[in-house]
Amino acid sequence: MTVPDLESALVPYVPGHVWLKRYAVRFAAMDISARLTLLRLRDGSLLAHSPCPIDAKLEAEVETIGPLRHIVAPGDYHYFHVADWQEAFPEATTWICPGVERKLPDLRFDWILGDRSPAEWQDEIDQVLVRGTRFMVEVAFFHRASRTLVLTDLVENIGDDTPGASDRHLRFWWKVVFRMWNRPRPAPEYQMGWRDKAAARESLERILAWNFERVVLAHGDCIDVDAKARLQEAWAKPLRA
Repeated sequence: MTVPDLESALVPYVPGHVWLKRYAVRFAAMDISARLTLLRLRDGSLLAHSPCPIDAKLEAEVETIGPLRHIVAPGDYHYFHVADWQEAFPEATTWICPGVERKLPDLRFDWILGDRSPAEWQDEIDQVLVRGTRFMVEVAFFHRASRTLVLTDLVENIGDDTPGASDRHLRFWWKVVFRMWNRPRPAPEYQMGWRDKAAARESLERILAWNFERVVLAHGDCIDVDAKARLQEAWAKPLRA
């Protein structure tokens, strides 16, 4: 399966701080894309957020940027290629979102992520475990040096200008059913149920309190303009709950 116009190499997003790579995925009979994010820490080491398929070429690209020290499965739908990255970078520490250990019990990992940043990046990256959800869990990250918020499914931004978003099933569900085509919104799994609305609102408000300028999303187009206002609009329903 292929999705056109996907980047064949890592692309600098915030020079010296953040690199991105989109990759093809097939989910619920839809062709869609996801995104790897590489964050550079102050010591020059790298954190890989939402790992993508990896080959020798990508491994070499990563190594030219810096040593890969952290592999992060940031959501309970974003863990599929972690084992491949562990093989490529055996010295890296693996961090997972709660729930991944149940979905993939054979996956080796070092720590389960929570609301408090670990010592390895507590002075550089803030994080929030999004609570109150029914079908999906993720940890949101704020990279202070680049003022970049990194999400997986809390916002998806797919529309007319999204490269590769030509799948007819995707267009039907996003346009007709969920009405989120050209409208950044939480993934359908979030929209179908916030289990504890007060807890969800508290998590989202903590994220909005961060001083971010841009948002990297796993699915769709990143948000580079009016980022905080667009997230407040995307989350209007759970924020009012």
